[in-house]
Amino acid sequence: MSVLTTPEKPTIPIYSLLQNSSIGSSMIEVREASANCEVFKLDPAFLIPHRKDYYLFVLVKQGNNRHWIDFMPYTIKPDTFYFTVPQQVHLKEHAGQMEGLMACFTDEFLQLEENRVLKQLPIIHNPAGAHELLLNEKDVVFVEDIMRKMLTEFNADGTWRNQMLTSWLRVLVIYLSRLYTEQFGETCFTQNYCLLKSFQSLIGEYYNTQHDVAAYAEKLNITPGYLTDVIKQQSGKTAITHIHERLIVEAKRCLLHTELSVKQIADELGFEDAAYFNRFFKRLASTPPAGYREQIREMYR
Repeated sequence: MSVLTTPEKPTIPIYSLLQNSSIGSSMIEVREASANCEVFKLDPAFLIPHRKDYYLFVLVKQGNNRHWIDFMPYTIKPDTFYFTVPQQVHLKEHAGQMEGLMACFTDEFLQLEENRVLKQLPIIHNPAGAHELLLNEKDVVFVEDIMRKMLTEFNADGTWRNQMLTSWLRVLVIYLSRLYTEQFGETCFTQNYCLLKSFQSLIGEYYNTQHDVAAYAEKLNITPGYLTDVIKQQSGKTAITHIHERLIVEAKRCLLHTELSVKQIADELGFEDAAYFNRFFKRLASTPPAGYREQIREMYR
């Protein structure tokens, strides 16, 4: 069985922050791995493909482990910052030694009234689809200082602990967003751009049940025509293209990381007809699903 697949699970498992939390219910968790303390607790299940339902920020001080985020392999580098968003597929090749700091937080945290502005920042919505930031010496000092303050507060369990953690996390997210903008470019946050991000967020929530533009326009309380015009103007792609691209990404994830049949994947994604799904996939991916599975697994072996 390939390391890229989930041998004992028919679908890609999802792990929650609560499930892996060392303190029970928490919207923020901070941990450290170093030569002088316990390394990150790594569930053996993390060595097979899985998803996390939380945001993951990691400052790597030392280490060279190799891992995948969706279809992109990374060999972690010292003094580099790594970040992922919920629902992406993770795969670690092995649980080797690493030194660094990790902060996790949930979408529930970002939905709180006082934190909603953070969800519009680049490091969170990640328009470039990136997963690592290169840090200079000054950046390393600043980021490590903030994360160590968070770690101290997390472990102290003092008065107004959550408020302090929230304050430090806000500083970290804003600082990293500045670095993100420097490395990947700046986006103008207009009302129309926010509509694009809301549309993309809804696709992430409903892609396996809603495949047409009108359904998303209804959820956004606008007309399908207006939604199509704004999405095209903001992204250069039609609204239906965004929906189809998300379906293709999820199909590719299942083809690479699970042993589900093509019909089962079609069912998972809300296609009533497996034959139509085959044609849909081939039209957008230039190869039928079975052919893609064979090609992509050969590439990663």
